[in-house]
Amino acid sequence: MIIDKNEISQYLDDGVVVLRNVITKYWINELSIGIEKNFKNPSKYKCIYEEKDSKELFFDDYCNWQRIKEYKKFFFKSNIAKLASQLMGSKKVNIFHEHVLIKEPGSFKKTPWHQDQPYYCVNGKDNCSLWIPLDSIKKEICPEFIKGSHKWNKKFLPTKFFGDSYDHFDTEFEKIPDIENNKKDYNIVSWSLDPGDLIAFNFATVHGAPGNSGQNRRRAFSARFTGDDATFAKRKGEISPPFPEVTLNHGDKMDCSTFPKINF
Repeated sequence: MIIDKNEISQYLDDGVVVLRNVITKYWINELSIGIEKNFKNPSKYKCIYEEKDSKELFFDDYCNWQRIKEYKKFFFKSNIAKLASQLMGSKKVNIFHEHVLIKEPGSFKKTPWHQDQPYYCVNGKDNCSLWIPLDSIKKEICPEFIKGSHKWNKKFLPTKFFGDSYDHFDTEFEKIPDIENNKKDYNIVSWSLDPGDLIAFNFATVHGAPGNSGQNRRRAFSARFTGDDATFAKRKGEISPPFPEVTLNHGDKMDCSTFPKINF
């Protein structure tokens, strides 16, 4: 899998790029099977952010790739690690984790504006999230990204999707500005997407997402990777995912059984 040099430059400059028709139907089907297994048998990290008449409208879960064979197969048998390597410009690619998000039709819960990296136990600039839709998605319900925000040299205080701030004591974190009510002040991008497309973005890129006002489910599988300069970060407060099993020290390379290196 070879990505166009212009797409790589856009990723590095803007912190986000859309890639068209890069995931085959086979892998879309495998991930769809995996997500249904995940939905029916979630992990202890499952969250339901919105319910109506006992129906779960906004579901997410993460850190299941080691127990759901379709996820593990996708990480190790597809070309997704090679794609991540090209985007990051990294010779080394480690799995960070996967994150599954399902918004059912009629879900009006917005995903608040945030950066991913302050939630994470990772420092460094060589990283990427690959947000892979399993359903056709109109622009109106697609995640939104602020171009170039990964270069703001800011770390915003993590906010729970319920609205509460995380319990943090890192003095480098600051409150995120009110982007939702001042969108005209930012260079915000989003796209209509089909299965096979993906959005690649840096952990420091500011983004959010609307609810699902459409007629169909909005299922997404987000594969997250770290690269050459990534190191383990011990935060002074909550992190998400928590990774209680990891025994790395602050500043260590992201190499352990939880964050395995992928050969490609």
